[in-house]
Amino acid sequence: MYRVGFICIKNSCRSQMAEAFSRKHAKDIIEPFSGGTEPWDRIDPMAVEVMMETGIDMSGQTPKILSKDTLYSLDLVVHMGCGSQQCLIVPGVPSEEWAIEDPVGSSIEIYRRARDLIEKKVLDLATRLRAGPPSKTEDALGGVSFRLAEE
Repeated sequence: MYRVGFICIKNSCRSQMAEAFSRKHAKDIIEPFSGGTEPWDRIDPMAVEVMMETGIDMSGQTPKILSKDTLYSLDLVVHMGCGSQQCLIVPGVPSEEWAIEDPVGSSIEIYRRARDLIEKKVLDLATRLRAGPPSKTEDALGGVSFRLAEE
């Protein structure tokens, strides 16, 4: 099993979808976690709605703040899309950037496109993880990044 953290800013939509799809499609290989750097107080209702269309009920999920202990316990960090903010780098933990546009505030069709892309990427990730562990060379994201502050 690989502990995979799906990370975004608000942890209210994309990362929650990835966590839910991982539980559905990859429970044999992925132990999913989702979190945000600035989590909202609730899951985006439109995200819940479009996931219900696939038979997944996310209404019981809640946004979570990222802790240093949680981040360092991961085998892989997946950035859903950092937008205008800097991507979080966890030293020693492989990461990859999925660059999925945040659908919050958009039409339901944009949410559905994001949902379908996330499902495809989760399925691909599960296939890759079944073939072997993530490579330490995957932690180059390109662009601007920051590291966790040392305590």
